[in-house]
Amino acid sequence: MRPVVLLEFNELCPELMARFIDAGHLPNFRRLYRESEVFTTRAVESPPALEPWIQWVNVHTGLDYAEHGIFNLDEGHKLERPAVWDLLSDAGLRVLVFGSMNAHYDMPLNGCVVPDPWMTSLRPHPPELEPYFHFVQRNVVEHTAKVSLSLQEQLRFLTFMLQHGLSATTCLSIVGQLASELGGRNRWKRAVILDKLQFDVFASYYRRLRPHFSTFFLNSTAHYQHLYWRSMEPEVFSLQPSPEERAEHATAILFGYKEMDRLIGRFFDLVGPDAVLILCTALSQQPCLVYEESGGKVSFRPRDFEKLLAFAGVTGPHRVSPVMAEEFHIYFERESDLAAAEDLLGRLRVGDQPVLLMKRHEGGLLGGCGLHQQLGDVQLTRGTDVASVRFFDLFYQIEGVKSGMHHPDGLLWIRKPEKTHRVTQEKVPLTAIAPTLLRLFSVEPPAFMHGEHLNGVA
Repeated sequence: MRPVVLLEFNELCPELMARFIDAGHLPNFRRLYRESEVFTTRAVESPPALEPWIQWVNVHTGLDYAEHGIFNLDEGHKLERPAVWDLLSDAGLRVLVFGSMNAHYDMPLNGCVVPDPWMTSLRPHPPELEPYFHFVQRNVVEHTAKVSLSLQEQLRFLTFMLQHGLSATTCLSIVGQLASELGGRNRWKRAVILDKLQFDVFASYYRRLRPHFSTFFLNSTAHYQHLYWRSMEPEVFSLQPSPEERAEHATAILFGYKEMDRLIGRFFDLVGPDAVLILCTALSQQPCLVYEESGGKVSFRPRDFEKLLAFAGVTGPHRVSPVMAEEFHIYFERESDLAAAEDLLGRLRVGDQPVLLMKRHEGGLLGGCGLHQQLGDVQLTRGTDVASVRFFDLFYQIEGVKSGMHHPDGLLWIRKPEKTHRVTQEKVPLTAIAPTLLRLFSVEPPAFMHGEHLNGVA
Protein backbone atom coordinates (compact mmCIF):
# COMPACT_ATOMS: atom_id res chain seq x y z
CA MET A 1 0.00 0.00 0.00
CA ARG A 2 1.41 3.38 -1.04
CA PRO A 3 1.91 5.83 1.84
CA VAL A 4 0.22 9.23 1.60
CA VAL A 5 1.87 12.36 3.02
CA LEU A 6 -0.25 15.52 3.27
CA LEU A 7 1.92 18.66 3.44
CA GLU A 8 -0.19 21.35 5.09
CA PHE A 9 1.70 24.55 4.21
CA ASN A 10 -0.78 27.05 5.57
CA GLU A 11 -2.03 29.88 3.32
CA LEU A 12 0.56 29.77 0.53
CA CYS A 13 -0.78 31.83 -2.38
CA PRO A 14 -1.34 30.55 -5.93
CA GLU A 15 -0.34 33.91 -7.41
CA LEU A 16 2.87 34.25 -5.40
CA MET A 17 3.76 30.61 -5.97
CA ALA A 18 3.47 31.04 -9.75
CA ARG A 19 5.47 34.27 -9.66
CA PHE A 20 8.30 32.81 -7.59
CA ILE A 21 8.43 29.59 -9.65
CA ASP A 22 8.58 31.56 -12.92
CA ALA A 23 11.43 33.64 -11.48
CA GLY A 24 13.41 30.44 -10.79
CA HIS A 25 13.34 30.74 -6.98
CA LEU A 26 11.53 27.47 -6.20
CA PRO A 27 12.98 24.46 -8.06
CA ASN A 28 11.41 21.84 -5.79
CA PHE A 29 7.97 23.40 -5.93
CA ARG A 30 8.39 23.55 -9.73
CA ARG A 31 9.16 19.84 -9.80
CA LEU A 32 6.23 19.02 -7.53
CA TYR A 33 3.89 21.06 -9.73
CA ARG A 34 5.06 19.39 -12.95
CA GLU A 35 4.63 15.91 -11.43
CA SER A 36 1.20 16.56 -9.85
CA GLU A 37 -2.47 16.68 -10.58
CA VAL A 38 -3.11 20.35 -9.87
CA PHE A 39 -6.28 21.81 -8.35
CA THR A 40 -7.30 25.15 -6.89
CA THR A 41 -9.50 24.81 -3.82
CA ARG A 42 -12.20 27.27 -2.86
CA ALA A 43 -13.43 27.82 0.69
CA VAL A 44 -17.18 28.38 0.87
CA GLU A 45 -16.98 30.45 4.05
CA SER A 46 -16.64 34.23 4.13
CA PRO A 47 -15.38 36.43 6.99
CA PRO A 48 -15.54 36.03 9.94
CA ALA A 49 -15.50 32.28 9.21
CA LEU A 50 -12.72 32.50 6.60
CA GLU A 51 -10.07 31.41 9.10
CA PRO A 52 -7.50 28.61 8.85
CA TRP A 53 -8.62 26.96 12.08
CA ILE A 54 -12.02 26.51 10.41
CA GLN A 55 -10.80 25.60 6.90
CA TRP A 56 -8.42 22.91 8.13
CA VAL A 57 -11.27 21.25 10.01
CA ASN A 58 -13.11 21.25 6.66
CA VAL A 59 -10.10 19.53 5.05
CA HIS A 60 -9.76 16.89 7.76
CA THR A 61 -13.45 15.98 8.12
CA GLY A 62 -15.08 16.60 4.74
CA LEU A 63 -17.55 18.92 6.50
CA ASP A 64 -17.88 22.66 6.06
CA TYR A 65 -18.30 25.08 8.95
CA ALA A 66 -22.11 25.02 8.82
CA GLU A 67 -21.90 21.27 9.51
CA HIS A 68 -19.04 20.92 11.99
CA GLY A 69 -19.58 24.18 13.93
CA ILE A 70 -15.95 24.61 15.07
CA PHE A 71 -15.43 28.40 15.01
CA ASN A 72 -12.47 29.19 17.28
CA LEU A 73 -8.88 28.08 17.42
CA ASP A 74 -8.31 25.54 20.21
CA GLU A 75 -11.80 24.09 19.82
CA GLY A 76 -10.95 21.04 17.74
CA HIS A 77 -11.54 18.78 20.74
CA LYS A 78 -15.25 19.63 20.49
CA LEU A 79 -15.54 17.99 17.09
CA GLU A 80 -18.23 15.31 17.10
CA ARG A 81 -17.17 13.57 13.88
CA PRO A 82 -13.99 11.55 13.25
CA ALA A 83 -11.22 13.05 11.15
CA VAL A 84 -9.52 11.26 8.27
CA TRP A 85 -6.80 9.87 10.55
CA ASP A 86 -9.38 8.44 12.97
CA LEU A 87 -11.12 6.60 10.15
CA LEU A 88 -7.85 5.26 8.75
CA SER A 89 -6.69 4.20 12.21
CA ASP A 90 -9.99 2.38 12.71
CA ALA A 91 -9.30 0.60 9.41
CA GLY A 92 -6.04 -0.75 10.85
CA LEU A 93 -3.69 1.75 9.17
CA ARG A 94 -0.87 3.62 10.91
CA VAL A 95 -1.15 7.42 11.08
CA LEU A 96 1.23 10.26 11.93
CA VAL A 97 -0.43 13.65 12.53
CA PHE A 98 2.13 16.42 12.94
CA GLY A 99 0.90 19.90 13.84
CA SER A 100 -2.42 19.82 11.98
CA MET A 101 -4.45 22.86 12.98
CA ASN A 102 -7.39 22.53 15.37
CA ALA A 103 -7.03 18.75 15.29
CA HIS A 104 -9.06 16.21 17.21
CA TYR A 105 -8.27 12.55 17.65
CA ASP A 106 -10.01 9.57 19.22
CA MET A 107 -8.36 6.89 21.32
CA PRO A 108 -7.26 4.24 20.74
CA LEU A 109 -5.20 5.64 17.86
CA ASN A 110 -2.87 3.54 15.75
CA GLY A 111 -0.08 6.12 15.53
CA CYS A 112 1.15 9.48 16.81
CA VAL A 113 -0.30 12.98 17.09
CA VAL A 114 1.40 16.32 17.74
CA PRO A 115 -1.33 19.01 18.09
CA ASP A 116 -0.89 22.51 16.71
CA PRO A 117 0.99 24.81 19.13
CA TRP A 118 -2.12 26.90 19.87
CA MET A 119 -3.98 23.87 21.22
CA THR A 120 -4.41 23.91 24.99
CA SER A 121 -7.12 21.25 25.27
CA LEU A 122 -5.33 18.38 23.54
CA ARG A 123 -2.06 16.70 24.44
CA PRO A 124 0.33 14.83 22.15
CA HIS A 125 0.15 11.08 21.76
CA PRO A 126 2.16 9.23 22.91
CA PRO A 127 3.20 11.31 25.98
CA GLU A 128 6.89 10.93 25.05
CA LEU A 129 6.27 13.82 22.61
CA GLU A 130 5.42 16.23 25.46
CA PRO A 131 8.91 17.88 25.76
CA TYR A 132 8.88 18.71 22.06
CA PHE A 133 5.28 19.93 22.03
CA HIS A 134 5.83 22.09 25.13
CA PHE A 135 8.92 23.75 23.64
CA VAL A 136 7.23 24.54 20.33
CA GLN A 137 4.06 25.75 22.03
CA ARG A 138 5.89 28.19 24.29
CA ASN A 139 7.97 29.57 21.42
CA VAL A 140 5.01 30.02 19.08
CA VAL A 141 2.29 31.19 21.47
CA GLU A 142 4.55 33.56 23.43
CA HIS A 143 6.97 34.56 20.67
CA THR A 144 5.85 38.20 20.76
CA ALA A 145 6.68 38.39 24.47
CA LYS A 146 10.10 36.76 23.94
CA VAL A 147 9.44 34.39 26.86
CA SER A 148 12.45 32.37 28.01
CA LEU A 149 12.21 28.70 28.91
CA SER A 150 13.76 27.45 32.12
CA LEU A 151 17.05 25.60 31.98
CA GLN A 152 15.24 22.39 32.88
CA GLU A 153 12.75 22.85 30.04
CA GLN A 154 15.56 23.54 27.58
CA LEU A 155 17.48 20.44 28.70
CA ARG A 156 14.37 18.25 28.36
CA PHE A 157 13.86 19.55 24.84
CA LEU A 158 17.52 19.12 23.85
CA THR A 159 17.55 15.57 25.21
CA PHE A 160 14.40 14.79 23.23
CA MET A 161 15.84 16.23 20.02
CA LEU A 162 19.11 14.32 20.36
CA GLN A 163 17.06 11.13 20.64
CA HIS A 164 14.60 12.01 17.86
CA GLY A 165 16.42 13.05 14.72
CA LEU A 166 18.15 16.38 15.34
CA SER A 167 20.15 16.87 12.13
CA ALA A 168 23.46 18.55 11.43
CA THR A 169 21.63 20.74 8.90
CA THR A 170 19.35 22.10 11.61
CA CYS A 171 22.22 22.60 14.06
CA LEU A 172 24.15 24.64 11.48
CA SER A 173 21.03 26.68 10.73
CA ILE A 174 20.55 27.48 14.42
CA VAL A 175 24.15 28.64 14.75
CA GLY A 176 23.87 30.72 11.59
CA GLN A 177 20.60 32.28 12.74
CA LEU A 178 21.96 33.30 16.14
CA ALA A 179 25.06 34.77 14.49
CA SER A 180 22.89 36.79 12.08
CA GLU A 181 21.02 38.36 15.01
CA LEU A 182 24.11 39.89 16.61
CA GLY A 183 23.53 43.19 14.84
CA GLY A 184 19.96 43.41 16.12
CA ARG A 185 18.40 42.16 12.88
CA ASN A 186 16.87 38.98 11.47
CA ARG A 187 15.10 37.73 14.60
CA TRP A 188 11.98 37.27 12.44
CA LYS A 189 13.75 34.44 10.60
CA ARG A 190 13.61 32.23 13.71
CA ALA A 191 10.24 30.86 12.56
CA VAL A 192 11.92 28.70 9.93
CA ILE A 193 14.21 27.16 12.58
CA LEU A 194 11.09 25.71 14.17
CA ASP A 195 10.14 24.38 10.73
CA LYS A 196 13.46 22.55 10.50
CA LEU A 197 13.05 21.10 14.00
CA GLN A 198 9.53 20.03 13.03
CA PHE A 199 10.91 18.22 9.97
CA ASP A 200 13.66 16.48 11.95
CA VAL A 201 11.21 15.05 14.50
CA PHE A 202 8.65 14.17 11.84
CA ALA A 203 11.33 12.35 9.81
CA SER A 204 12.45 10.42 12.89
CA TYR A 205 8.91 9.18 13.58
CA TYR A 206 8.20 8.61 9.88
CA ARG A 207 11.19 6.28 9.55
CA ARG A 208 10.33 4.50 12.79
CA LEU A 209 6.56 4.19 12.37
CA ARG A 210 6.34 3.84 8.58
CA PRO A 211 2.85 5.36 8.63
CA HIS A 212 0.35 4.78 5.88
CA PHE A 213 -1.00 8.33 6.26
CA SER A 214 0.82 11.41 7.54
CA THR A 215 0.18 15.13 7.89
CA PHE A 216 2.81 17.84 8.34
CA PHE A 217 1.68 21.42 9.13
CA LEU A 218 3.71 24.65 8.91
CA ASN A 219 2.61 28.26 9.46
CA SER A 220 5.80 30.34 9.14
CA THR A 221 5.20 31.74 5.65
CA ALA A 222 1.56 32.55 6.44
CA HIS A 223 2.93 34.57 9.37
CA TYR A 224 5.35 36.41 7.07
CA GLN A 225 2.56 37.21 4.60
CA HIS A 226 0.33 38.67 7.32
CA LEU A 227 3.13 40.94 8.55
CA TYR A 228 5.38 41.78 5.60
CA TRP A 229 3.30 42.01 2.41
CA ARG A 230 3.48 45.79 2.80
CA SER A 231 7.28 45.67 2.58
CA MET A 232 7.19 43.32 -0.42
CA GLU A 233 4.72 45.41 -2.46
CA PRO A 234 4.57 48.91 -0.95
CA GLU A 235 3.02 50.28 -4.13
CA VAL A 236 -0.24 48.45 -3.31
CA PHE A 237 -0.65 50.21 0.05
CA SER A 238 -1.37 53.82 0.97
CA LEU A 239 0.33 53.41 4.38
CA GLN A 240 3.98 53.03 3.43
CA PRO A 241 6.61 51.02 5.33
CA SER A 242 9.60 52.92 6.65
CA PRO A 243 12.93 52.58 4.79
CA GLU A 244 14.17 50.48 7.71
CA GLU A 245 11.17 48.12 7.45
CA ARG A 246 11.67 47.71 3.73
CA ALA A 247 15.38 47.01 4.12
CA GLU A 248 14.65 44.34 6.75
CA HIS A 249 11.51 42.72 5.35
CA ALA A 250 11.20 43.33 1.58
CA THR A 251 12.23 39.75 0.83
CA ALA A 252 10.76 38.11 3.95
CA ILE A 253 7.88 36.41 2.10
CA LEU A 254 10.17 35.13 -0.65
CA PHE A 255 12.50 33.90 2.08
CA GLY A 256 9.63 31.88 3.57
CA TYR A 257 8.74 30.30 0.22
CA LYS A 258 12.38 29.43 -0.48
CA GLU A 259 12.76 27.79 2.93
CA MET A 260 9.65 25.71 2.31
CA ASP A 261 11.00 24.83 -1.13
CA ARG A 262 14.08 23.35 0.55
CA LEU A 263 11.80 21.29 2.79
CA ILE A 264 9.96 19.98 -0.29
CA GLY A 265 13.32 18.69 -1.51
CA ARG A 266 13.90 16.94 1.81
CA PHE A 267 10.44 15.38 1.63
CA PHE A 268 11.23 13.98 -1.83
CA ASP A 269 14.21 12.22 -0.29
CA LEU A 270 12.34 11.12 2.86
CA VAL A 271 9.22 9.55 1.36
CA GLY A 272 10.75 8.16 -1.83
CA PRO A 273 9.21 7.72 -5.29
CA ASP A 274 6.41 5.33 -4.25
CA ALA A 275 4.58 7.68 -1.88
CA VAL A 276 1.67 9.97 -2.73
CA LEU A 277 2.85 13.48 -1.82
CA ILE A 278 0.12 16.12 -1.49
CA LEU A 279 0.54 19.88 -1.03
CA CYS A 280 -2.51 21.61 0.46
CA THR A 281 -2.80 25.19 1.74
CA ALA A 282 -6.55 25.27 2.70
CA LEU A 283 -6.77 28.96 1.77
CA SER A 284 -4.37 31.77 0.83
CA GLN A 285 -3.80 35.48 1.38
CA GLN A 286 -4.07 38.82 -0.39
CA PRO A 287 -3.00 42.39 0.47
CA CYS A 288 -4.96 43.70 3.45
CA LEU A 289 -6.21 47.17 2.47
CA VAL A 290 -9.31 47.51 4.64
CA TYR A 291 -7.55 49.31 7.53
CA GLU A 292 -5.39 51.74 5.55
CA GLU A 293 -7.51 54.83 6.27
CA SER A 294 -7.26 54.22 10.03
CA GLY A 295 -3.48 53.83 9.97
CA GLY A 296 -3.36 50.06 9.55
CA LYS A 297 -4.45 47.25 11.88
CA VAL A 298 -2.26 46.63 14.93
CA SER A 299 -2.79 44.32 17.90
CA PHE A 300 -2.03 44.49 21.61
CA ARG A 301 -1.33 41.72 24.12
CA PRO A 302 -1.10 41.76 27.92
CA ARG A 303 2.44 42.03 29.27
CA ASP A 304 1.48 40.01 32.32
CA PHE A 305 -1.94 38.38 32.42
CA GLU A 306 -2.09 38.25 36.21
CA LYS A 307 -1.32 41.95 36.60
CA LEU A 308 -4.04 42.80 34.09
CA LEU A 309 -6.58 40.61 35.87
CA ALA A 310 -5.59 42.05 39.23
CA PHE A 311 -6.12 45.60 37.94
CA ALA A 312 -9.54 44.58 36.63
CA GLY A 313 -10.41 43.14 40.06
CA VAL A 314 -10.59 39.46 39.07
CA THR A 315 -9.92 37.41 42.22
CA GLY A 316 -11.52 33.98 41.71
CA PRO A 317 -9.32 30.92 41.06
CA HIS A 318 -8.45 30.83 37.38
CA ARG A 319 -5.96 29.68 34.75
CA VAL A 320 -4.83 31.72 31.73
CA SER A 321 -3.84 30.08 28.47
CA PRO A 322 -2.56 32.26 25.59
CA VAL A 323 -3.64 31.39 22.06
CA MET A 324 -2.76 33.33 18.87
CA ALA A 325 -1.92 37.03 18.44
CA GLU A 326 -3.99 39.00 21.00
CA GLU A 327 -6.28 36.13 22.05
CA PHE A 328 -6.21 34.14 25.28
CA HIS A 329 -8.39 31.83 27.37
CA ILE A 330 -9.27 32.32 31.05
CA TYR A 331 -10.62 29.18 32.72
CA PHE A 332 -12.51 29.27 36.04
CA GLU A 333 -13.40 26.64 38.60
CA ARG A 334 -16.71 28.26 39.52
CA GLU A 335 -19.46 29.69 37.36
CA SER A 336 -19.87 32.63 39.75
CA ASP A 337 -16.21 33.62 39.30
CA LEU A 338 -16.58 33.37 35.52
CA ALA A 339 -19.61 35.68 35.56
CA ALA A 340 -17.85 38.19 37.84
CA ALA A 341 -14.74 38.22 35.64
CA GLU A 342 -16.81 38.69 32.49
CA ASP A 343 -18.38 41.79 34.03
CA LEU A 344 -15.12 43.20 35.42
CA LEU A 345 -13.11 42.70 32.23
CA GLY A 346 -15.92 44.21 30.19
CA ARG A 347 -15.56 47.48 32.15
CA LEU A 348 -11.99 48.16 31.03
CA ARG A 349 -11.82 51.21 28.77
CA VAL A 350 -9.47 53.43 26.82
CA GLY A 351 -11.51 56.59 26.54
CA ASP A 352 -14.99 55.30 25.70
CA GLN A 353 -13.72 52.19 23.89
CA PRO A 354 -13.95 48.74 25.48
CA VAL A 355 -10.47 47.21 25.72
CA LEU A 356 -11.22 43.49 25.99
CA LEU A 357 -13.68 41.60 23.82
CA MET A 358 -14.33 38.33 25.67
CA LYS A 359 -16.99 35.70 25.11
CA ARG A 360 -17.99 32.66 27.11
CA HIS A 361 -17.08 29.15 26.17
CA GLU A 362 -17.06 25.95 28.18
CA GLY A 363 -15.57 26.71 31.58
CA GLY A 364 -14.18 30.12 30.77
CA LEU A 365 -13.73 33.15 28.56
CA LEU A 366 -12.01 33.50 25.18
CA GLY A 367 -11.00 36.78 23.60
CA GLY A 368 -8.43 39.51 23.65
CA CYS A 369 -7.76 43.18 23.17
CA GLY A 370 -10.30 44.64 20.77
CA LEU A 371 -8.30 47.80 20.00
CA HIS A 372 -6.57 47.72 16.62
CA GLN A 373 -5.60 51.35 15.96
CA GLN A 374 -2.33 53.07 16.82
CA LEU A 375 -2.38 54.43 20.39
CA GLY A 376 -0.43 57.16 22.11
CA ASP A 377 0.26 57.48 25.83
CA VAL A 378 -3.32 56.67 26.88
CA GLN A 379 -4.84 55.60 30.18
CA LEU A 380 -6.58 52.32 30.92
CA THR A 381 -9.59 52.78 33.22
CA ARG A 382 -12.15 50.55 34.94
CA GLY A 383 -15.29 52.18 33.59
CA THR A 384 -16.76 54.59 36.14
CA ASP A 385 -14.03 53.66 38.64
CA VAL A 386 -11.53 56.52 39.06
CA ALA A 387 -8.56 54.12 39.12
CA SER A 388 -6.39 54.18 36.02
CA VAL A 389 -3.01 53.01 34.75
CA ARG A 390 -0.99 53.65 31.61
CA PHE A 391 -2.28 51.31 28.91
CA PHE A 392 1.25 50.36 27.90
CA ASP A 393 2.13 49.42 31.46
CA LEU A 394 -0.21 46.44 31.08
CA PHE A 395 -0.18 45.88 27.29
CA TYR A 396 2.41 45.89 24.54
CA GLN A 397 1.94 46.30 20.80
CA ILE A 398 2.58 43.13 18.83
CA GLU A 399 5.19 43.56 16.13
CA GLY A 400 4.08 44.85 12.75
CA VAL A 401 1.05 46.32 11.00
CA LYS A 402 -1.26 43.78 9.40
CA SER A 403 -0.71 43.72 5.65
CA GLY A 404 -1.97 40.31 4.51
CA MET A 405 -5.54 39.00 4.84
CA HIS A 406 -7.21 35.72 3.96
CA HIS A 407 -8.38 34.73 0.49
CA PRO A 408 -10.65 31.70 -0.13
CA ASP A 409 -8.52 30.12 -2.90
CA GLY A 410 -5.90 27.52 -2.01
CA LEU A 411 -3.39 25.15 -3.61
CA LEU A 412 -3.94 21.41 -3.91
CA TRP A 413 -1.23 19.45 -5.76
CA ILE A 414 -1.38 15.65 -5.70
CA ARG A 415 1.77 13.84 -6.82
CA LYS A 416 1.29 10.11 -7.31
CA PRO A 417 4.07 7.67 -8.24
CA GLU A 418 2.93 7.85 -11.87
CA LYS A 419 3.80 11.59 -11.83
CA THR A 420 0.88 12.44 -14.10
CA HIS A 421 0.58 16.20 -14.66
CA ARG A 422 -2.91 17.56 -15.17
CA VAL A 423 -4.35 20.99 -14.34
CA THR A 424 -8.04 21.23 -13.44
CA GLN A 425 -9.34 24.72 -14.09
CA GLU A 426 -12.58 24.39 -12.17
CA LYS A 427 -12.16 25.16 -8.49
CA VAL A 428 -12.92 22.33 -6.06
CA PRO A 429 -14.38 22.51 -2.53
CA LEU A 430 -12.27 21.73 0.51
CA THR A 431 -14.84 19.10 1.48
CA ALA A 432 -13.65 16.98 -1.48
CA ILE A 433 -10.24 16.38 0.11
CA ALA A 434 -11.19 14.04 2.98
CA PRO A 435 -13.18 11.56 0.84
CA THR A 436 -10.38 11.62 -1.74
CA LEU A 437 -7.80 10.76 0.93
CA LEU A 438 -9.93 7.88 2.18
CA ARG A 439 -10.42 6.48 -1.32
CA LEU A 440 -6.66 6.51 -1.87
CA PHE A 441 -6.68 3.76 0.77
CA SER A 442 -9.84 2.07 -0.58
CA VAL A 443 -11.69 3.16 2.57
CA GLU A 444 -15.30 4.09 1.91
CA PRO A 445 -16.11 7.66 3.10
CA PRO A 446 -18.75 7.73 5.86
CA ALA A 447 -22.24 8.98 5.12
CA PHE A 448 -21.64 12.32 6.88
CA MET A 449 -19.06 13.30 4.23
CA HIS A 450 -21.20 14.89 1.54
CA GLY A 451 -18.34 16.07 -0.67
CA GLU A 452 -17.50 14.16 -3.83
CA HIS A 453 -14.00 12.74 -4.11
CA LEU A 454 -11.80 14.17 -6.87
CA ASN A 455 -12.25 12.22 -10.08
CA GLY A 456 -9.14 10.62 -11.47
CA VAL A 457 -7.18 10.94 -8.20
CA ALA A 458 -8.59 8.05 -6.19
